[in-house]
Amino acid sequence: MAETLMDRLEMARRQQFVGRQNERELFQAAVTAVEMPFFVLYLFGPGGVGKSSLLREFGHAAAQAKADVIPLDGRSIDANPDAFLAAIQSHIGAPDPQKVFSTLRERDGRTVILIDTAEMLFPLDGWLQDSFLPHLPHTVFVVIAGRNPPSLRWRTDPGWQQLMHVLPIKNLSQEESRAFLMRRQIPARQHEAVLNFTHGHPLALSLVADVFAQQPMLEFRPENAPNIIKTLMEQFMQEAPSAQHRAALEACSQVRLLNEPLLAAMLQVADPHPIFEWLRDLSFMDSERRGIYPHDLAREALAADLRWRNPARQAELHTLARRFYIEGFHERDARQQRQILSDYIFLHRDNSIIRAYFDWQSTGTVFTDNYQEADREAVLAMIGQHEGETAVQLAIHWLNRQSPRMVVLRQAGGSPEGLLLLLPLEKCSAADRKLDPAVAAAWNYLETHAPLRAGETATLFRFWMAADTYQGLSPIQSRIFLNMVQHYLTMPGLAFTMIPCAEPDFWTAVFGFADLHRLPEADFTVAGRTFGVYGHDWRVVPPLIWLANMADQELGFKGEAAVPNTLPTPLPILDEAAFATAVHDALREFTNEVALQNNPLLESRCLLNKAGASASKTARVELLRSLLTEAAQTMQNHPRQIKWYRALHHTYFQPAATQEQAAELLDLPFSTYRRYLRTAVQYVIDWLWAQEVGQ
Repeated sequence: MAETLMDRLEMARRQQFVGRQNERELFQAAVTAVEMPFFVLYLFGPGGVGKSSLLREFGHAAAQAKADVIPLDGRSIDANPDAFLAAIQSHIGAPDPQKVFSTLRERDGRTVILIDTAEMLFPLDGWLQDSFLPHLPHTVFVVIAGRNPPSLRWRTDPGWQQLMHVLPIKNLSQEESRAFLMRRQIPARQHEAVLNFTHGHPLALSLVADVFAQQPMLEFRPENAPNIIKTLMEQFMQEAPSAQHRAALEACSQVRLLNEPLLAAMLQVADPHPIFEWLRDLSFMDSERRGIYPHDLAREALAADLRWRNPARQAELHTLARRFYIEGFHERDARQQRQILSDYIFLHRDNSIIRAYFDWQSTGTVFTDNYQEADREAVLAMIGQHEGETAVQLAIHWLNRQSPRMVVLRQAGGSPEGLLLLLPLEKCSAADRKLDPAVAAAWNYLETHAPLRAGETATLFRFWMAADTYQGLSPIQSRIFLNMVQHYLTMPGLAFTMIPCAEPDFWTAVFGFADLHRLPEADFTVAGRTFGVYGHDWRVVPPLIWLANMADQELGFKGEAAVPNTLPTPLPILDEAAFATAVHDALREFTNEVALQNNPLLESRCLLNKAGASASKTARVELLRSLLTEAAQTMQNHPRQIKWYRALHHTYFQPAATQEQAAELLDLPFSTYRRYLRTAVQYVIDWLWAQEVGQ
């Protein structure tokens, strides 16, 4: 039976301890060896990861092995040599601090010194390395535990490289975490939600267990447990020296990876370097080639706190990050564009629908490649396995044509693991439509409901699948969706896209969220198997507005029901003749605010792409004037066209009282003036039409 309160406390702590088997075995083997393989064990890990609990286990194991244990804590020791030696002196009964080394040498058996919270003793780093540790007898084993890894001075010293073992302390595994929850009698139905939040972080697991001890019937949700978040935040933010540094922590919690340009955009500062360097040095930050990121629990704690405490600030950070991604998107190559899209989608990770359908953490193991003739056998075998021999014959037809584009998804260095075949419907012939029911149904739908204008294209994602999981959830499916989004954003003149699905009802929620609408009239049947089709008209909701709408929806989304995916009220889609008439009218009414507010161009694609669907009519009128002026001013870049520009300028932008007076002002015969004006108007029409259809 325990004899003191301390004994009872230690017993209770040990009863709750789980995992760390490898660390305990390493310590046990070193301390009990006849000749110790190393003399210093250096543990490091973020706050709350369980370093102190592990040191207590080490202390218990050392005592069981008949070693003397000296526990020290950097929080209770002044960071100077005398105070450090005095702390050891009080444990071993040395007559004074200077006799510590001789007293330790006189002891029989092994001694273990456990130094916790070593980051508080950082000023002693050099003294420990040069003066304290080298003078200890060979019977003393030292464990140092802190938030930060050993300094460069430790890691580059060839002597300490042999005498010291460095051990990073990570979160508990899923099995260890479940064992902890079971030991604390957390209901099994709650385990998944708790593990998704804590990621095996011991302090978070302990805090959640405390909440359940007080509220056994609780349904766990991080945002409903502000006390948990507050405690974790104290662990992660205690080193933040200013409000701007705390804002940087908030920013890094929202994005997948943070680099200096993104930090500058999110904090709206000119020089982010000092703050970025501070972030990078924090114990719970990791880095990779493209930037830095917080450990999972730190991210969850920071993000949940911000979401609970200041949702408006979270929305602002999302907006700033999205703007940064989109502004840089078209300046990158295809591979970098897919990375940006993956980063963009990460902003939506808290949405239950996106989380369920998109695996952004695993897409990095898959890469997009162009189809090669050597892939033909594997690609056809994949299609045959999942859709049958008739589909294979259709695929052979399309592979033999020049117009389709095949994208192949591979694991590094491997054969095809997935595919995406993109068909431009306007390039399909009547014979193609007769052969392939999918193309016939898609074209009939377009002709009936959304006819293409000159210069526009429509894409049918004719085949899309993973080798093992077909159209089911997988990293391949996630990467296929990234390629689709990239196509939406980069394909010139894209008017419509269609996605056929073997199980259309399965995709209702996520496609509804993504504003992809069920098109039953475009469904088709191949060899007795019916495919349901989803589509989107990019003239009604252009790509940048589509992204903004999803973001707005995300920040207000409750996750309680699927987003309706009924077709929106269609906007007028002008054919080329109607578009030309609207441009001509806009030029004639350039100075008439009321008339311009009724011009069909205010709903045109070229204007909405820039203004956004939520822009007021006044803002759209100003943008329309700006587009007309921009189109006209490009004529000034060519000496032969300047005369056309002048005719337009003095007729519509700064008009003379009559066209006759405009001709006199330009010193031109009236017939020549009229010819120049007609040419200039047609130039503006052609320039804006190219913007409208994305050429």
